[in-house]
Amino acid sequence: MNLAQRLAEHVHSLGYADLDEDTVHAAKQRVVDSLGCALGGMDSPPARSIRAFALTLPEGPSTIFFEKRKVATDVAAFLNATMVRFLDYNDGYFSLEPGHPSDSIAACVAVAEAEGLGGEDLILAIVIAYEVQMRFQDAACLFRRGWDHVNFVTIAATMAVGKLLALTPPQLVHALGMALNGHIAMRQVRSGELSGWKGASAANATRNAVFCAYLARHGMTGPSDIFEGEMGFFAQVSGTFDFDVGKLGTRASRDFLIKQAKTKLYPTNGEMQTAVMAALALRPMLASLDAVESIRVDTTDVGFKFLAKDKAKWRPTTRETADHSLPYTVARAFLDGTITRASYDPSRLADPEVLRLIDKITVHEDPVLAANMPSLANRVTVMLKTGEVLSEEFGTKENPRTGLADAAIETKFRDFAEDRFSAERVKRTLDLCWTLDRQADLQALVASLALD
Repeated sequence: MNLAQRLAEHVHSLGYADLDEDTVHAAKQRVVDSLGCALGGMDSPPARSIRAFALTLPEGPSTIFFEKRKVATDVAAFLNATMVRFLDYNDGYFSLEPGHPSDSIAACVAVAEAEGLGGEDLILAIVIAYEVQMRFQDAACLFRRGWDHVNFVTIAATMAVGKLLALTPPQLVHALGMALNGHIAMRQVRSGELSGWKGASAANATRNAVFCAYLARHGMTGPSDIFEGEMGFFAQVSGTFDFDVGKLGTRASRDFLIKQAKTKLYPTNGEMQTAVMAALALRPMLASLDAVESIRVDTTDVGFKFLAKDKAKWRPTTRETADHSLPYTVARAFLDGTITRASYDPSRLADPEVLRLIDKITVHEDPVLAANMPSLANRVTVMLKTGEVLSEEFGTKENPRTGLADAAIETKFRDFAEDRFSAERVKRTLDLCWTLDRQADLQALVASLALD
């Protein structure tokens, strides 16, 4: 069998009973975290644009997050996933390829609601999405060849929603062939000045997955040998790589990678998290930023190429560019003593203080740090006008795949939710998430999210 067939057979064979308790709990954590991130992104320009379009369409079976309106399932998946992704605060996984496995959660919710399925079905689909995407991230690197990581989201989301639709293994193969062949994403979405599509690219991958899974359910067939074919994924996109389906989580192994997804501490690009930590550790050592002669940031080749190489990263004019700008983010951390979602407000991008500090920053590619990938290490060194040198490095020794405890994830959710919902509503929504495996359907959960 080819890779698509082996993958489909595995996904088809997996059942909720195969999931261990820790895996189920990790899926609930991911739902809480993603819904909080979606609240943070609900009023973003991309979400407003997509919502305005969605509301021109006829009613459908899947709810728009935070509204009572239902639209077509693929449109709901697209809009809701864009909200989750906008702040760049949803969880991440860093391996040969970086990515955000939570990008598929909104599509799983949309399809499960449309199909009248319950919490166990949703949890299983989410676990499948994480497992498939993270194993592909372990197997191959796309960004070095100019392709975007959301191509792995396409694969993962297709398998997850196909499972929700009870597709047969041949139907799963056809869905994957259609979704992957017709929707290859370029890395240009994260190069130069970034646009609203940066936060919608993964959402679009899940929209395509939903559309193709439904087509396969109704008999549409897809290209054969989508990975190994003469002009398939290996030949055209990724290069040949080994993907051992036997490593995918099972009841026997209990090795489901969703337990290794990392919850972000700051609403910014994943490769910059440790640079923020280093800047914040140095800040209390400075009597004043006026005492700073220069700031040097040493980073990986990935950090340099995608967060500092482009001219646009040194004078960001959009939020999307700023939260992928190493110099802006480091400068903002030194100035404010934190990074929050307000750090990237458009009104703050041209702040004269931040621009003056950016002009004191240089960014350098460090092959030693790069060799520690996927730790995503960064070193920040401050040269004072007195000649004193201060330096902090984070990420070399820390485990980049550690999640947060329930209380911290709830705090992150409440930070977004308490401006929108009553305390009683916040508690009810959290209770529904933590008892998701006991929910016969998703109606109570989606209703709890609707703003009055």
